[in-house]
Amino acid sequence: MARDAGPAAPARPLRRDAELNRRRILASAREVFGRRGLEATLDDIAHHAGLGVGTVYRRFPSKEHLVEAMFAERMDEIGDLAEEALKAEDAWQAFVDFTWKSIELHSGDRGLREIMLSNQFGHEHVAEGKARLVPLITQLVERAQRAGGLRADFSPTDTPLLHMMIGSVIEFTSAVEPDLWRRCLAMLLDGLRAQPGKPSKLPRPPLEVDEVDEAMSCWRP
Repeated sequence: MARDAGPAAPARPLRRDAELNRRRILASAREVFGRRGLEATLDDIAHHAGLGVGTVYRRFPSKEHLVEAMFAERMDEIGDLAEEALKAEDAWQAFVDFTWKSIELHSGDRGLREIMLSNQFGHEHVAEGKARLVPLITQLVERAQRAGGLRADFSPTDTPLLHMMIGSVIEFTSAVEPDLWRRCLAMLLDGLRAQPGKPSKLPRPPLEVDEVDEAMSCWRP
């Protein structure tokens, strides 16, 4: 009679370890992509996470898979911001609030700024998030225009360009004054009003001449 080989090795701890590794990889990816942008590689993520490269590739066979896993939730978050803004009675203020809150998310996350302005990654889940955003942003824009708050010649397709402009300010001044983008965005939004009004109080002071020089010396295109 054949001997009983005994119970099989339990699989649950392996699954738990795999999930812990997945979370560890995602946490490292958020930090590395947030700081360096999408130029970072899976090897960079593995090194930062203190894991073997093979472990990362088993969980995420390509950088695109990792990018999608990271940013799908953030895209949903931005979509939720737009939907919440559409519930506000003041259409102009809804547009303003959404713009501030969405750029606030971008301000500390270089990777998110890049994925929002790129078609290189995210052909599935992140692309679905973008597809959700387009009609929501269109509604925010058209609503603000019908209410007479937003200039009539502003297009929903100007929105990513506005984000790109502020993103450039964030990149240029991050080493000198990380919050200077708030000053620039306040001025941009004043310029988008359909009718000139009392200028907004600017939330940050301007850079000094030496600070501009310092930003120029730190900036790398």
